[in-house]
Amino acid sequence: MTYFTDLYIGGEWRPGSEGRRFPVIDPSDGSEIALFAAATESDCLAAVAAAEGAQEEWGATSPRRRSEILRRAYEILTEERERFAEIMVRENGKAFPDALAEADYAKEFFRWFAEEAVRIPGEYRLSPSGDKNIVVTRQPIGVSLLITPWNFPAAMATRKLAPALAAGCTTILKPARETPLTAAYVVDVLQRAGVPNGVVNLVTPIPTGPLIKKMLDHHAVRKVSFTGSTEVGRELLRGAAETVVSASMELGGNAPVIVLPGADIDLTIKGSILAKMRNGGSACTAANRFYVHSSLHGDFVARMKSALADFQVGPGLDRSNTLGALVSVAERDKVAALVQTAQDEGASVELGGNSIGGGAYYQPTLLVDVQHGSTINRTEIFGPVTAVTAYEDVNEAIRMANDTEFGLMAYVFGPDAEARRTSLKLDAGMVAVNRGVLSDPAAPFGGMKQSGLGREGSSEGILEFLEEKYIALNVD
Repeated sequence: MTYFTDLYIGGEWRPGSEGRRFPVIDPSDGSEIALFAAATESDCLAAVAAAEGAQEEWGATSPRRRSEILRRAYEILTEERERFAEIMVRENGKAFPDALAEADYAKEFFRWFAEEAVRIPGEYRLSPSGDKNIVVTRQPIGVSLLITPWNFPAAMATRKLAPALAAGCTTILKPARETPLTAAYVVDVLQRAGVPNGVVNLVTPIPTGPLIKKMLDHHAVRKVSFTGSTEVGRELLRGAAETVVSASMELGGNAPVIVLPGADIDLTIKGSILAKMRNGGSACTAANRFYVHSSLHGDFVARMKSALADFQVGPGLDRSNTLGALVSVAERDKVAALVQTAQDEGASVELGGNSIGGGAYYQPTLLVDVQHGSTINRTEIFGPVTAVTAYEDVNEAIRMANDTEFGLMAYVFGPDAEARRTSLKLDAGMVAVNRGVLSDPAAPFGGMKQSGLGREGSSEGILEFLEEKYIALNVD
């Protein structure tokens, strides 16, 4: 397979100005897939300049034209679905079913925002005093810096690019260093779909933090949208504050799962496996802490153990495998260290608990007797590890679920009425009730507390890239 391995600036693929490159590694076996161009300060500032130069014309492009380009990008990704998924598998390590699911999810953002581009809302009304007409319009916020993580290299890119482009903003995409090939492919698709030169740019800056700061400090950059850890998000917010850049942040999670008394155990296990093992557990929405009522604890553990044991671990390109590698050996070792610490703190391993040689693999793992407040209970696992805590009182389960600085995602399994009541008491921007997956381009994605600022997807997603303007008109 041929990969795009250069920067994309002003409508041209180009090597970095100093010719430096970094390796992109296949985590399934540690082999080198490609050498990708490293962006220097001059490259990053050239990308900002290209976006600034294209902003006025792109912002004035008709909503219908922007819509048609996004729709064409959706169609290309539909036609090339298998290629799209294979690139993700190679550089990210995920299983092929997960990659196909991400390909389908990612392309839907282009279709959704193709439809939203022509429905940007405004207002026209008479003032209460009757002395003027109040007109509220929305216009593109301007040059937008989009920073994406490695765990969903396709979906996080399209979830940011699609609303920005639909709103009329030009963009600089900065993908994770582990997964630049997927981002470069998405940029190529947009080029083929008809995005004008300078509207989409791609850079991979090294050193990352200082060069992102250089772009944030540029007078033309008016928006930063970031998905990643809360620690990095805090640094970006500090940088954005210096020039008062609008910031959207989708940050870390520590998603609780509450299994209520009387929950349907078949539905609970099915949903829990999806919530925990989708993308190998490397998701900010992944179930992180399972609080299971004592009346169901034994059955839940036995059934979960059986379901986890059915996962077949191996290279993602072998489509019979259902759990691929983590993105790197370093990430695998972080997961292994968390499991060891959990055992040191009193948890017991019911299944798994070991790395697998020959790649960045970790066994599907089930931990029981996990204490609330223990290290693994307070840490985003980002791997295929299920940590179970038994409880007696539902109110106590809700208290434990909310006992975190994060508030992105939560899950509840139980009788419908009780599960819905419980969902309203959880400090989370999103709650899945009796289901294991809720992400949808038509729904607002985002969290409370230190899990972020703003929303992606839905009709709210495009508003993140628009500014309101109030115009007062004399009454005729």
